[in-house]
Amino acid sequence: MAVRAALLSLVIACSNNGAKREDGAMPPGKPEPQAPLAKVQKVYLESPRGELPLTVEVVDTWPKIEKGLMYREFLAPDAGMLFKMGDDADHAFFMKNTLIPLDMIFIKRDLTIAGIVENAEPRTLTLRRVGVPSRYVLEVNGGYTRSHGVVAGAKVRFENITP
Repeated sequence: MAVRAALLSLVIACSNNGAKREDGAMPPGKPEPQAPLAKVQKVYLESPRGELPLTVEVVDTWPKIEKGLMYREFLAPDAGMLFKMGDDADHAFFMKNTLIPLDMIFIKRDLTIAGIVENAEPRTLTLRRVGVPSRYVLEVNGGYTRSHGVVAGAKVRFENITP
């Protein structure tokens, strides 16, 4: 009888077909299923040296837009945050709780740069705007646009970002 119970347990264990145990874990020896990898979101900026790729974090809800890059002490050299503002307006930003200087690139609906605010001073309430309607704002490290020759009127391209 004990041999029969052991064999029955073995048959059940072998016929599991990847099903999880009652506690939610995979049985021993079975790999955990992999979640699909998120597609990297990129913005490409036209420059005299060709297109410049930036890996971006996209924010499109008001709580995320309001927080932006506040409290962050570091932004990778080829990274940024893209704000999807939802409408065309002369958007204004301040840097009250932002700890690092930023360039703000205001982008029109047609994906051309409307204007740039360079090296916005951190920890201030001064409003930064370009006086031209834009639909998106891309924040990058302060000094990026000047050092890479990015100017108003340049073309912008999105990858894995829904306009």
